[in-house]
Amino acid sequence: MNTRILAAALLAASPAIAQDQPVLTVYAGDYIVSEWGPGPKIEEGFEAFCDCDLQFVTGDILPRILIEGEATEADIVFGLNTDVTARARASGLFAPHGQLTDDLSLPVEWTDDTFLPYNWGETAFVYDDTRLENPPASFAELLDAPDDLKIVIQDPRSSISGLALLLWVQGIYGDDAPEAWAKLAPKVLTVTKGWSESYGMFTDGEADMVLSYTTSPAYHIAAEDDLTKHAAIFPEGHYFMAELTAQLKGTDQPGLAQSFMDWVLTPEFQSTIPLANWSLPAKLAEADWPEVMRDLPRPEKTLFYSEDEAESLRKPALDEWLTAFSR
Repeated sequence: MNTRILAAALLAASPAIAQDQPVLTVYAGDYIVSEWGPGPKIEEGFEAFCDCDLQFVTGDILPRILIEGEATEADIVFGLNTDVTARARASGLFAPHGQLTDDLSLPVEWTDDTFLPYNWGETAFVYDDTRLENPPASFAELLDAPDDLKIVIQDPRSSISGLALLLWVQGIYGDDAPEAWAKLAPKVLTVTKGWSESYGMFTDGEADMVLSYTTSPAYHIAAEDDLTKHAAIFPEGHYFMAELTAQLKGTDQPGLAQSFMDWVLTPEFQSTIPLANWSLPAKLAEADWPEVMRDLPRPEKTLFYSEDEAESLRKPALDEWLTAFSR
């Protein structure tokens, strides 16, 4: 066969080869495929590991899964957290992850056999010191700051970070949370559907502070050589969040879905988390974190609600939030 005929044969065969690859459908939050997100590295890494085609479907993960039910096309969900897993678990749609979790590098014990953490961090308000020279040194100072302070936050009905803020305020202020929201609301420039929109407004200079994470400045330091972004660390404590992945019982790719769950806690995956997801890895010793992560200021106090506690608090906390932001 001459080279032209061989080339033509290979070109003709390549679509069929591509079509023969199994597809793993992963439902994930929008930020996963944002310019700050880990999506491309996750896709590249797992496709090399599995010889498959990983396809992200982004949006509001849990509402979509609950609406689709057993008819969902998702094989994996990626990006839930303990503030919403009670509702996810009650659906009966998820399968055990099959991983040992007694040696995770989390500040809390993890015994959940369905939802597997792949990273963690704490919520924080991030600021730019060129815009805000004297940032609030506590949550109390944030609430008492002048109302011309411009803050961007996320909607707790559509964003896990927005929901974490509800529980953060609840954890600090308890029965006094309505008064805290009443003080914070005038400073909120806008409430966005998701984290990416908020953070984009902040980096575009439209806001002084943005609801994000204690690890967010690492991106600017490592990727942009920008030392102007900081997380305001508050003595009242910061709310702990672990991002979780799980496999669907009804997946038509059970072997592939299990392979993904097996891969998530490997050193290969975990080592990509700090500089791809800009958060702390769930199973990697602190000595193995990149220097930029080890050097970040960290809160001395961690606030956390269990799955059941978060679910019982969610509705009343959301009502308090809606009351404050409907005035």
